[in-house]
Amino acid sequence: MIVKANCKINLGLRVVRKREDGYHELQSVMMPVKGLYDEITIERVDGDGVVEFRQRGIAVDCDAERNLVVRAARLMQERYGVGGVSITLDKRVPFGAGLGGGSSDATAVIIAMNELFGLSLSKLQLSDVAAMLGSDTPFFVYNTPQYCTGRGEIMRPIKLDLEGLYLVVVKPAEGVSTAEAYGGVKPAQPETELCEQLMHSVDRWQGSVVNDFERHIFESHPNIAILKSELLARGAIYASMSGSGSALFGLFRELPSLDFGSDIFVHAEKIE
Repeated sequence: MIVKANCKINLGLRVVRKREDGYHELQSVMMPVKGLYDEITIERVDGDGVVEFRQRGIAVDCDAERNLVVRAARLMQERYGVGGVSITLDKRVPFGAGLGGGSSDATAVIIAMNELFGLSLSKLQLSDVAAMLGSDTPFFVYNTPQYCTGRGEIMRPIKLDLEGLYLVVVKPAEGVSTAEAYGGVKPAQPETELCEQLMHSVDRWQGSVVNDFERHIFESHPNIAILKSELLARGAIYASMSGSGSALFGLFRELPSLDFGSDIFVHAEKIE
């Protein structure tokens, strides 16, 4: 079985407060980026508890057993007693980017193993399993625009009027760790809920639909700030950092020049 594990962007990200359990209370809208994905080949193999793992494409500095793909497979084996699998990950989504590539990979494995072993799990059950591996993994079970609260795992569908716009995702060579992002953020309760702000026309988003990580990350990574300015200079009607960065994205009415330099990863697609 071959599955495509697409990534996501965050339309706004408000860090409301730090919780007693150590997580942060968030408000964000996650939107799938269907054209930018990792490709995962997964097959059944003999042997209980066997997880054969191979990777190609973008190299990830991570031991196999710590990779979310392997962790997802082992979780399914432990929870449901399913057999062995062979998994090949063709990594195409940049990591350290705030695009949720690893989370998407994990969820794709959970969904694929549900089908391979005939478990007939519901989306709610799949979401519960995915949540054991991260805060944004349940989003990829539904893979449609979702307004996310809690630590990101509480979701409700949201309608966005973005059809026909062009989405351009750019990522510089430098990355931002989750620890760095959360270590410098200052939680605050917004005056207006993010979902209400997103109900306005996209032309009114810039300056009001914000990512709370941007301020301190732009101070320590000025090249990321420059890249956001470049998106706006090329005609983006809205530009922002995605998640904890370092990827940024812009929404355009017309497709701009995609020449951002040889060290910048670039992806573009039309929103349908």
